[in-house]
Amino acid sequence: MKSIDIQIKSSALSLEEQLAFVSDEASGGINVFVGNVRNQTKDKPVIKLEFEAYIPMAIKEMELIATEALSKYAINKISIQHRIGTLLPGETAVIIVVGSAHRDDAFRACRYCIDTLKKTVPIWKKEFFEDGAVWVAAHP
Repeated sequence: MKSIDIQIKSSALSLEEQLAFVSDEASGGINVFVGNVRNQTKDKPVIKLEFEAYIPMAIKEMELIATEALSKYAINKISIQHRIGTLLPGETAVIIVVGSAHRDDAFRACRYCIDTLKKTVPIWKKEFFEDGAVWVAAHP
């Protein structure tokens, strides 16, 4: 049975929860993308990131991405979690987990989801450095 799980959380994301959601006997391939906060941008040390979202619209857009992935690729289940609030370097900002009968579709669907999420979902990040802060475009 095809299904999706979409969450925006102000607390730590749960890879274990997502793996449990997508795992079933029909899914021989499970692909995971984990996006963590880097400790630098363009050779500049990053102190922290702040993520903000227009949550109702972000959830709707993430559901649309997952639904499109289910129709474009031979996948069974997909889970997308994104974090909001203040995150430090090394902390996880986004996790996408895709279950499919075969690995190729799981890889392609996962890539499609993260690339599309960065372009269309109203989640914004602000990078903080020692000398100030800047809002970051998803694809500068």
